[in-house]
Amino acid sequence: MEIGLVLLPLAAAVVAAVVPSQRVRPLVVPVAACLHLALFAAILAGGVSSGRGVWLRLDPLATVILGTVSVLFLLIAFYVPGYLELRPDRDNRVFCAVLLFFLAMTSLLALAQHLGLLWVAMEATTLATAPLLYFNRTARSLEATWKYLMIGSVGIAIALLGSLFLAYSAHLGGGEPSLLFEDLLAGAGAFSRPWLRAAFVLLLVGYGTKMGLAPLHTWKPDAYGEAPGLVGALLAGGMTNCAFLALLRVYRVVNAAGEGAFARELLVFMGLLSIGLAAVFVVRQRDIKRMLAYSSVEHVGILVLGIGLGGIGVFGALLHAINNGLTKGILFLAAGNIQRAYGSKSTDEISGAISRLPISGSLFLVGFFAITGSPPFGPFVSEFTIVNAAIGGGHPVAGTLFLVLLGVIFIGMGSTVLSAVQGRPGTSSAGTPYKDDLARTAPILVAAALVLFLGLYLPAPLVSLLERASAGLEALP
Repeated sequence: MEIGLVLLPLAAAVVAAVVPSQRVRPLVVPVAACLHLALFAAILAGGVSSGRGVWLRLDPLATVILGTVSVLFLLIAFYVPGYLELRPDRDNRVFCAVLLFFLAMTSLLALAQHLGLLWVAMEATTLATAPLLYFNRTARSLEATWKYLMIGSVGIAIALLGSLFLAYSAHLGGGEPSLLFEDLLAGAGAFSRPWLRAAFVLLLVGYGTKMGLAPLHTWKPDAYGEAPGLVGALLAGGMTNCAFLALLRVYRVVNAAGEGAFARELLVFMGLLSIGLAAVFVVRQRDIKRMLAYSSVEHVGILVLGIGLGGIGVFGALLHAINNGLTKGILFLAAGNIQRAYGSKSTDEISGAISRLPISGSLFLVGFFAITGSPPFGPFVSEFTIVNAAIGGGHPVAGTLFLVLLGVIFIGMGSTVLSAVQGRPGTSSAGTPYKDDLARTAPILVAAALVLFLGLYLPAPLVSLLERASAGLEALP
């Protein structure tokens, strides 16, 4: 029944596209999101039989990533009607339909057990995201959309070239002409090593572009800065995790071929480079949404750093994918509320957000502490696990650099966030009637509660799932 996780949001997208009422249409999104998460949970619990398909399968890695995407999408879906109610000037038909199409394609990507199908799903998410980025219909959002499409298309083209290199590597090894990951893993030991290494570099560049790894991140500040807050949350918490999963699928093949050490060295370098670049640009950043974009560059760096360190770092990276996704939901939705109240996203105009918007301003501050790895929130646990992997795994230089850069980012982001939430509201906020209400704060409160819960307690089934996913990545044939 895994195919249902793709077909259900696709059917809902069609329904959203044909519903004539501008007010009723947004309600299709939370209904579909509830059904998607319910079906996902039923398959996990065994209440709905799994097809155990060859092309689509809910394996441990897919469960971690798709579960995160489904929960995050549900939170955002409940935010959608309240957000669109404030935008009666915009026709929401395309927006609602494309949101659900995005969920369908991220589901397809997570479930895909075929290299070509995974690539197609990744390209489809790119196309789905473009109309969402352009929703505000401004010159800057148009520029951001084109930049995203151009850079994303180059990245996905490089990923296609990497996929062809991987196939050729398998061909030279005399393996079956198949791009199913199961077949690639079985024959990986005989692959041509030079072509395999070249394939991994190209796929790291290609899917790294979709993740926003430095120096391939240049689309992120513009896209996150100009997109509606809920779209930024989907990109930072959903799209990045899906691109990360694509990279993990390839890493698993490379590791099975005996080239894991080569891949891990590259991942550690790219991870530290991304965190370092984020540290440079996040300092003195006055645009709160661009600040979150650089924070996203930092956290995709943390994800690949954890995989590159290996051992317990893999567990930490997978746990961080969950924590980062949910925390980005807090920050982007709260930042969107603040932007609407002040008519600006610059700290030149924003001050006293906690006074102006007590709930959104406070949650933005909570999100800052969570995303910078402060206890007792979930990212603290996952980042601490990755630091342990560095220090305990014989990577003291990487571990020290990681800690220093985290400190710089904490100070840099703290300066921007505190100047936005503290003090007295400026005169610019008086011109907008926007106030906190249940529809636009409840999803953020739930996300914050989940991030806090994961910092205080890791349920045994989640630990077991992460251990199985980690073991699968590290396993050798």
